Amino acid sequence: MNRKRMTLVAGALAATAAVGYAQLSGYTQADLTKSATGRTFLEVLSDLQRYYLYPVDQTKLLRGAINGAIGSLNDEFTYYSEPADSAIDAENLAGQFYGIGVTLVAANADGSGGKVDNVYKGGAAANAGVQIGDVFVKIGDKDVLTAKLNEIVQLVRGKQGTAVSVTFSRDGKPYTVKMERQPVTIVSVEQTMLPGNVGYIALNTFYNEKASEQFRAAVTSMEKRGVGKLIVDLRDNGGGLLNAGVDVADQFLQSGNIVSLRDRSGKTQVYGRATRGASDYTGKLIVLVNKNSASASEVVSGALQDTGRATIVGEQTFGKGVAQIPLDTPDGGKVAIVANEWLTPKGRQIHKKGITPDVVVKDTRYTVPLNFTGGGLAPGAKLTLTVGGKPVTVTADKDGKFTYTGEVKRPTRSATQGEAVVDVQGDAILKKAVDLLK
Repeated sequence: MNRKRMTLVAGALAATAAVGYAQLSGYTQADLTKSATGRTFLEVLSDLQRYYLYPVDQTKLLRGAINGAIGSLNDEFTYYSEPADSAIDAENLAGQFYGIGVTLVAANADGSGGKVDNVYKGGAAANAGVQIGDVFVKIGDKDVLTAKLNEIVQLVRGKQGTAVSVTFSRDGKPYTVKMERQPVTIVSVEQTMLPGNVGYIALNTFYNEKASEQFRAAVTSMEKRGVGKLIVDLRDNGGGLLNAGVDVADQFLQSGNIVSLRDRSGKTQVYGRATRGASDYTGKLIVLVNKNSASASEVVSGALQDTGRATIVGEQTFGKGVAQIPLDTPDGGKVAIVANEWLTPKGRQIHKKGITPDVVVKDTRYTVPLNFTGGGLAPGAKLTLTVGGKPVTVTADKDGKFTYTGEVKRPTRSATQGEAVVDVQGDAILKKAVDLLK
């Protein structure tokens, strides 16, 4: 089995929409003509080209057919990525690209637009004075206020040394800066020391070929400090490379199985086994999880729970217990195909179940944002409410309806990559972990 080609990414957390996988063996173009449905498919495509009133974008039409075909299986964890999205995906997986040194989140309630979530020290954006919360308005001459997040990323990234002009909005006022694209290394591991000589390491994603190396370096750093109590935070980690999950778990285990894979024939084989290493951490260990901890995060927490190596603290995990094989497509895209389910060392299936923590604690880092809907106003009319001493204004649509969703509070992130920012008192899961280690 090719360990490097197996991924564990939760579709609900991935950057591209999830679709499905048709389990056909040895399927060829000629097979389309062997059934009435196949011949109908070919005829419909031909008829659209011949008769449709408006011009037909053949590429868009065929990609729609691809998504429709595999989407009919309702498998949210198998999906097709178009070439542009696949290119970004490859850069993220490699852990390095050329850009301006920011992370983004959607700017609008519908998931469109882009807003700066963090600005890394030493990057082009930081040097240009870009700040957290700035909204992308234009990139070059292209308006991106309602663009998809991946479209904004595509426009911002580029070749090393090339320039990109970006217009941002800050507090409603636009400003434009020209920046030179520089190397950006994705650091997926953050660490800090907590009171009582407790070490803290957060692993944000396994979808980075450098993640295992970065995590191992963080563990080594903790051991050099004489840390005998360690907290590993896998909250909001949606998974990634399966071999990275195995490598992380292996740093805390000296022997035994870590994870097994079962294919559609029912055949099960061990994918990862623990081996004793000089750099293995053998002190006290707590792993933090929440409802967004998925796939490879569940592999790690499941293995450490089954073996009694760590105490798992937090919320029930996502429950993504299948593995995908990513395959390149002729158009430069990629299809990720669910090919196996994975099992914990004790043979547990966690798909659609998740890992139940040893100590259940609600994640208090996020609060439900203010939101309300209503109607009865004249089209275009504005309504202002005072909430917490601050005015909130909404505008009615053509039907007189209005909707408001406040901004979701996000945990503070350091501008220095690799440096963790924590709030022990305000973070109930982390606080419980620290208390358990006393």
